[in-house]
Amino acid sequence: MTTFNEREKGFEKKFAFDADLKFRAESRRNKAVAEWAGAKLGLTGEALEAYIKDVRRADLAEKGDDDVIRKVRADLTAKGIKVDDHEIRTVMGEALAKAVLEIEAAKE
Repeated sequence: MTTFNEREKGFEKKFAFDADLKFRAESRRNKAVAEWAGAKLGLTGEALEAYIKDVRRADLAEKGDDDVIRKVRADLTAKGIKVDDHEIRTVMGEALAKAVLEIEAAKE
């Protein structure tokens, strides 16, 4: 195998690894955001687990984070809980950073 082919295989592996890390980190982030919103909504037990699934499912609606933000904001607003997009984005950012650290720590 040539050096070029080896480099190409290496880039393919890195791309696949990065895509997997992104998917797992965003899934953990969405769970954390759903738990945060669920606590504000007073959800526990099976209702909270169902809400976590709903938020994760909402993330599949379109590319990016806006679908999750819309879902969480709409659910909180429907219950009369005031929250703005900045607060939700802050929670999402913190949860994503924590998720990446947890995933990388588990590899070691």
